[in-house]
Amino acid sequence: MNELDLKTLMPAPRAPIARGSSFYLAMRILPRERRQAMYEVYAFCRAVDDIADDGGARAGRIAMLDRWRADLAQLYAGKGTTALTEGLAVPIKTFGLKQEDFLAVIAGMEMDVRRDIQAPDWEALDLYCDRVASAVGRLSIKIFGIEEEKGRVLSHHLGRALQMTNILRDLDQDAEMGRLYLPKELLGNAGIAGDDIGKVLSHPRLGEACGALVARARRHFAEAAMVMARCDRGSVRSPRIMASVYRALLEKLVKRGWNAPRAEVSPSKLQFLWAVMRYGVV
Repeated sequence: MNELDLKTLMPAPRAPIARGSSFYLAMRILPRERRQAMYEVYAFCRAVDDIADDGGARAGRIAMLDRWRADLAQLYAGKGTTALTEGLAVPIKTFGLKQEDFLAVIAGMEMDVRRDIQAPDWEALDLYCDRVASAVGRLSIKIFGIEEEKGRVLSHHLGRALQMTNILRDLDQDAEMGRLYLPKELLGNAGIAGDDIGKVLSHPRLGEACGALVARARRHFAEAAMVMARCDRGSVRSPRIMASVYRALLEKLVKRGWNAPRAEVSPSKLQFLWAVMRYGVV
């Protein structure tokens, strides 16, 4: 058996949760059962994301994602867990998590594996954001206890807002992997050709394209806030913390600007503390 076959058959290690991460701090306020369920969803997301970002052969990474699909199918068919899915069995049963949402996340990661995404059109970017972010939200709302209809709308908007913020934050990091998630329509409107990532990220009018994506993210944050205002306060504590911290991160990126070289920007610990104090206690 060659190295690729071994890698394909070996289960992905459980992804550790960084105790200083945005996710950990926002989820720690949840009751134990809900918190543990979110940590299991996080571990799943980290595992498939690591597959997508691994520098290995594309065929091997596709096979690893297919292994996840097969093991989830086995679990949902009532045929037991595997090393990959054993942590998900209890959350799925307890909170009614849908197989289609796990599969959507995997499909989003596969978009990164099939080819390096470079200046997608709006439709492709929206599909990507739905799969890698809003689908995670659809899993999360059930654990948070948010009403289904409101939760799906919240997942749509907050997932896209968070992902667009990540895209703007990670421009240079993504470029190192040969990826550029800024939509070609925004680049075109700014007079930027999207076929050379280096030239795109050093273009003097890059700020116009980024500014347009900032505006879209702000609208999604605003829509998410309106949904959360109509939800039971206790059910939206964690998403409100995430929204508050990431909205502040977005504004820090705007303040920094888009001209190269771009200093790294990260969420503020003080912003986290403020958000936890404001939203973390019902």
